[in-house]
Amino acid sequence: MKKLTLLLLCLAAAAVQAQDNFSAAFEAINRDVQQNSRAYSSLKDATTTIGHRLTGSPQGAQAETYAYNLLKSYGYQVKYQPFSVESWARKTVNVQTGATPASLQPVKAVTLAHSPVSADVSAEVVDMGNGLEADYQANPDRARGKIALLYLGVLPGSPRGTKSLHRSEKTAIAIKYGAKGVIIINSVKDGVLLTGTASVTGKLIPIPAVCIGLEDGMKLKTALTTSKQFARLQMTNFSGMIKARNVIATLKGSLPKEKIVIGGHLDSWDLATGAIDNGIGSFAIIDMARSFSALKVKPRRTIEFVLFMGEEQGLLGSKAYVAAAEQAHELDNIRFMLNYDMTNDPKGFSTSRQEMRQLFTNWGGQAAAIDSSFKNLFHAGAGLHSDHQPFLLAGIPTGGGAGGKLPNNSGPYYHSDKDGFHLVDEQELKNTVRFSAMLLYGLAQTPEIPVRRLGDAELKPFLESQNLKEPLTIAGEWRWKD
Repeated sequence: MKKLTLLLLCLAAAAVQAQDNFSAAFEAINRDVQQNSRAYSSLKDATTTIGHRLTGSPQGAQAETYAYNLLKSYGYQVKYQPFSVESWARKTVNVQTGATPASLQPVKAVTLAHSPVSADVSAEVVDMGNGLEADYQANPDRARGKIALLYLGVLPGSPRGTKSLHRSEKTAIAIKYGAKGVIIINSVKDGVLLTGTASVTGKLIPIPAVCIGLEDGMKLKTALTTSKQFARLQMTNFSGMIKARNVIATLKGSLPKEKIVIGGHLDSWDLATGAIDNGIGSFAIIDMARSFSALKVKPRRTIEFVLFMGEEQGLLGSKAYVAAAEQAHELDNIRFMLNYDMTNDPKGFSTSRQEMRQLFTNWGGQAAAIDSSFKNLFHAGAGLHSDHQPFLLAGIPTGGGAGGKLPNNSGPYYHSDKDGFHLVDEQELKNTVRFSAMLLYGLAQTPEIPVRRLGDAELKPFLESQNLKEPLTIAGEWRWKD
């Protein structure tokens, strides 16, 4: 009986693989992208003519229009999905530190979103290490009424296995323990400053939060080992309700109630042009749409190419998309969501669901046969802090590229004033487009996707198995009661 069951499983697997032989289509995608890709030239043009793409800014609106018109030029039905967003923008910042309140000296700093509209805080500085819950528990009142100094990642010499949290989660913990302000030390050498949100909700936080460079931060950290240190955080910022727009291009499929969403955020922070975060992801998606149009792909499942706004300010565009789908009772129609956020030169495919291994490695093998630089890696696991998160929390399977590296050592310049087009590699961007388009094609055309949306009862243990309960609880997004 066991032998018969094994034989039937093998025959079923062989049948699936036979049905999913997309080699000819993958070859066509490969030729088209290698010869005709416009991702690199379009991104260069956008960064030159628009600059940054901060949600709520004139440049953000220009980027929305740019993406809309580009997709329209490729023959798509394109629509805007407007949503209201509490937009935030920095104005002025002044950070000073010193051994006494009377001897403070200026330190180069950048304000973290969503700090208060106005703040002027002076207090003693206290070193809270990595800024994790464990750093406060020995003395819960240590940071109360003081300015917490936190390291962005995990400090060298930390206990083995220490896992970091997002800067917004570290700020939330500092607020929980009564800190009056937050100074985060960037982990990149040469004074590079990191921006980004310090809010887990995308709403204003009650205390000022800033980032300072590695060298200044470690100098302050060292000074705290021998004497008290003080700081003053002064800032003004803008916050107000504005309109932003997701951009959605639709390629209709023959199955009326099944949809694949492929998305990435078009918006960027305002310190630079956001060519890496997330120009390479969003413009790769636009070029996948171009390729499918050029090849006259007729998918089984409808494909929506989505450029989200507001990701940097709290996943606002993707949350708006999922909320609209829920209101329209269409969440079950979304069979899979692929997210491209700083994805570059993937060497395999990733997914939140282990059950996709057979299909993904099957398609990956076909891609590797075309180009051996694609290593057919497979990664299964779920994480947070990008536009896949609202889909994941709605139980929808998610995925994207795996195993790639950012171009030209651009990783250290994440969210910094050095995130410019000069960091983009043209061939690696083409690789993102062609291999990701193959994955998208497979999901759109395979006779059966072996995973479906998880209901709440199934989703809770799944998220717990992925170690996501703690960060979701900190963010106020853990909806289950123990």
